[in-house]
Amino acid sequence: MAVFEIYSLPALYRYKSSVWSKASFYVLAVLVLTFIPPLLIAYRSQGFWITTNTYQEQPDVTYKKQLLIVAELANPGEYFAWSTYANFNNLLQGNLRVPQVSSFELDNNRDGLNDQLSLNISVPLTSSEQVVSVHLLVIFDYKLYRMSTFEMESMVYVSQSSALGGAGAKVTGDLGLYQRVPLYHRGTDIRFNTPIIDSTSTFASSYDLFTILKNYSQRNITTRLENSYSVWSPGRLPTEPFVLQLDVFYPTEVITYQPGFWELIKWGWVQYATILLLFLWVFKRINRTVFEGNVFNTVVQQPKVKIIKGL
Repeated sequence: MAVFEIYSLPALYRYKSSVWSKASFYVLAVLVLTFIPPLLIAYRSQGFWITTNTYQEQPDVTYKKQLLIVAELANPGEYFAWSTYANFNNLLQGNLRVPQVSSFELDNNRDGLNDQLSLNISVPLTSSEQVVSVHLLVIFDYKLYRMSTFEMESMVYVSQSSALGGAGAKVTGDLGLYQRVPLYHRGTDIRFNTPIIDSTSTFASSYDLFTILKNYSQRNITTRLENSYSVWSPGRLPTEPFVLQLDVFYPTEVITYQPGFWELIKWGWVQYATILLLFLWVFKRINRTVFEGNVFNTVVQQPKVKIIKGL
C-alpha cells in the first residue's frame, strides 16, 4: 500500500546553557538588535507617529440671513450701505440705502444638506448715481459631524470694483474651509462659534470692514470664497437698480484632524511591524547558523522520535 505525506512538523532542538554563559549573552544581544533597531528606523523615517490625518465630509451649512453691504459711488467720498444689523443701520443716517434682498438654498441631491446659496441684492439708485465698487459680507452657520461635532459662525467676503459705473455684478464660487490647526477627533468643538460682527455695539468701529476682516482672519479656522468667478456689468440705465448676484456652493471638504490614541498606536504598529519582520527573518537565519555550528558550548536536547505502528 502506497503511503503519502499528509502533514509535517519540524523537529525541535533545544539548546540550553547557564545564565552567565556566552550563549546567554549572545541571545540577549540578538533580542536587543532584533527589536530596538526597527523602532529607531521607523521613528527616524518620518512616518512612525502621524500628527494629523484627513477625511472627507460635506459640511452642514446654513445661510443665517445676516449680511452687510457697502457700495462706493463714482463721486469721491460718496457711498451707501445697509445690513441686517439695526445698530449699524442707525449709524449710517443719510448713507443708508435699503435694498431688496432675496435668497434661497438648494439641496440638489436630497441628502438633507444644503448644496448651494443663491443671493440677489437689488439696490435702488438715483439717475445720477454710479456704483464703482461693492463689498459684501455674508454670514453662515457651519457644522461638521463625522469626527468631532464642530460648529462655528463663518462668512464669505465679496469685493467687486470697476473704473466704470456698473449695472451690477455676478459672482459665483465655493465656500472653502481654511484651517491653520487640525480639528479634534471627537467631542464637541465650539471654539469658533462666536459672532463675527458684534451686532450689539453702537460704535462705528465695530462695523468697519477692515476691522471685521482683520479679526476674522486671525481665527485658526475660517471659510472663504474659493474657485470664484465674477462679471462686472457696465452701463446701468437711469431707472434701473444696481443688482448684485451671488451663488455660493457648499462642496465636500477635505478636513484635517488630530488623530486619537488608538489611531496613533495602529499607525505606529504598522510602521514598526513592517521593519521588524525583516529583522526577525535575518536573525532567525543567523541563530540557526550559530547554534547548529556549535559556536557556543550548549547542551542540546534532541527531539524524541515516535514510531507509529500499524501502517
